[in-house]
Amino acid sequence: MIRAWHGTDMDAQTDARDTPGHSRTVDIDGPVHHVDFGGREDGPIVVLVHGLGGSHLNWDLFAPLLTPHARVHALDLPGFGRSEPGQRTANVRDNVVVLDRFVREVTGGPVVLVGNSMGGMVSVLEAQRSPAKVSGLVLVDPALPGPRGRPDPRVAAAFGLYALPGAGLRYLAGRRRRLGARGTVREMLVLCGVDPDAVPPALIDRSVALVDERRDVVGMDRAFLTAARSLLLLLADPRLMRRAMAGVQVPVLLVHGDRDRLVPVSVARDVARRHPDWRYVELPGVGHVPQLQCPESLAEHVLAWLPR
Repeated sequence: MIRAWHGTDMDAQTDARDTPGHSRTVDIDGPVHHVDFGGREDGPIVVLVHGLGGSHLNWDLFAPLLTPHARVHALDLPGFGRSEPGQRTANVRDNVVVLDRFVREVTGGPVVLVGNSMGGMVSVLEAQRSPAKVSGLVLVDPALPGPRGRPDPRVAAAFGLYALPGAGLRYLAGRRRRLGARGTVREMLVLCGVDPDAVPPALIDRSVALVDERRDVVGMDRAFLTAARSLLLLLADPRLMRRAMAGVQVPVLLVHGDRDRLVPVSVARDVARRHPDWRYVELPGVGHVPQLQCPESLAEHVLAWLPR
């Protein structure tokens, strides 16, 4: 049984004033924060799933473009955004279980899952787990296995630190001290291929506030590292993910930026070659988070594909 998890009045007022949707928190063995963007009641239900280090804020520019055609939700997986991990672990497979319960108990399903980066991996596994509850997949620069190549040096160095016990926590804490909340947000946007000065200032401010808010939450950094390490393990041995992709029986739209530093476009090209029945769209000059860099273009492709 799912039940409401009541936040403070101040949280509710801030969300109502600053975000395009309604912020809510439900109990799925702990708090799961989500934003209900509303939308067309007789349209498909769309659930937006963020990537590693992301949150519901990643979808603020994109979700309102879908609401004339669909009912749209975005959730924070445990350990991210405003979903405190509590006693839950934040590895990829456990987050699939949380997403599955969210789909069943909050939205009712079936849903179209739109997953970015790690959220794409989680969405593929959910489609395999509960095919009756997923009617379509949109994979936006998803973290999926592909051909081996030379990774971006900066990305490889960061993930190398994430994998080392103790080093990852020191690295994350040290980066926040060195850069501050605003610098951390801007650095992450640049790494993802987004010009921070092109992002609406209000969204930057909300992202900075969320970094500050997370700083005092016990276990958030550990949750991030747990998710990162589990993602790396699933990519290192591609058999499980390739079986999951082969088992997907619903329409799939695969969208990838050709300037992605975190998941090279060669991965998407390889996945598209292995799955010729999936629709593949490559975005020139775009990085890892098209929903922030070119939300209108991404929405145009999604709406042209969206199962009706």
